[in-house]
Amino acid sequence: MTLMRGMQCHIQALRAERRQWRDDLERFRAAQRAARKQGKNPDLDHPGPPPTGFSLLPWLLMGMGAFSNLLQGETPNPLIGGLGLLAFNSLYVYVTFRSFDRTKREAVSTRVALLLMALLTTGLAVGYGGSWLMFFPLLGLATGATLRGPWLGRTGILLAVYAAAVSGIRDNWGDATNIGYATFLSSMVTAAILGLSEAVRELRAAREELARRAVEKERLRFSRDLHDLLGHTLSVIVVKSEAARRLAPRDMDAALGQITDIESVGRQALTEIREAVTGYREGSLATELTRARSALSAASVEPVVRQSGIPLEPQTEALLGWVVREAVTNVVRHSDAGRCEITVESGTEQARLTVTDNGSGTPVSRPQQGIGGTGLKGLTERLAAAGGSLTAGPSPRGGFTVTAELPVESARFADAVATAPRAS
Repeated sequence: MTLMRGMQCHIQALRAERRQWRDDLERFRAAQRAARKQGKNPDLDHPGPPPTGFSLLPWLLMGMGAFSNLLQGETPNPLIGGLGLLAFNSLYVYVTFRSFDRTKREAVSTRVALLLMALLTTGLAVGYGGSWLMFFPLLGLATGATLRGPWLGRTGILLAVYAAAVSGIRDNWGDATNIGYATFLSSMVTAAILGLSEAVRELRAAREELARRAVEKERLRFSRDLHDLLGHTLSVIVVKSEAARRLAPRDMDAALGQITDIESVGRQALTEIREAVTGYREGSLATELTRARSALSAASVEPVVRQSGIPLEPQTEALLGWVVREAVTNVVRHSDAGRCEITVESGTEQARLTVTDNGSGTPVSRPQQGIGGTGLKGLTERLAAAGGSLTAGPSPRGGFTVTAELPVESARFADAVATAPRAS
């Protein structure tokens, strides 16, 4: 009874597995039909498994003539012929199966096996002739599968001439041309087909890798932008809300002014977030400096802004604007400072931004060693991509200093701004 129950359970499991297989097959066919209706070719998107040495095994049938002569007793010294046939087939299988792996294909052992195969082919062709000469095209096929690159053409021509010469000397020159042509054609066509298949798969793998990196790059951009935008905006809203609460009992007009600012900041934040989501936002240094004054003043921090030098490029302003936003947010949230100095100096070759406060200099969110915080780390990467640098740490005179340096013109700005919001 136990055995019967086990068999019944096994049969039920097989039936369930068969139903699942049918359902998967039906879904696959439905997906293919939907792809074809949209003008796509699912066979091109999914070319199947890569070719292996099994795809070259059927060509061994070209040696059936020699095998037939061996069985019919038409080959002198059949033992030597049989051993030669076995050795040739073994070397052919070894070489062709290793030719589909680049590392194995370029290994010394594979090249030695190909050389032994050429010597064995020559010995069998000279010793027996006739159908045994068809091993030369098989040698060309193995050569084309193994040797790819600039030396393939010369090797194929030399091998074809050598095969024709051996055939002409052994039998007659009438068939020598056919043997030489078949040897050259098999080597060149095999190399072309396998090389093209390998190149297509490498290109498809490269395309998938580029798509994956593009997705990661966009996620990184969005996470940075969301951190910088919301961190600064929420800090300003909190500071102005506290200011409005303090002012309300004694100066309602000033409190209403702070509330109006909160509404303006909120509306602007909604616009910036929508632009950040679509990737069409570019920071403005002048706008960020104005917002920095407002946020610092609301937090009872005296703002001191100095700007000198030549006008900056939009890309430079965009990156420096992000630095101002992040640095001022940290001053408002963590520094306990009473004064904050923002200095922008731009020359013909380099732009320099410095944000210094007179706070404690070592709050929890800003460690003494390295550049802490998600925002500062992201800014460091952005500026490094543009050929610049960002340093942050306690000042010798107390407080905390953030310094950003950027080249005025850099061919790498496109990569840096690609990870930051861009203007439409």
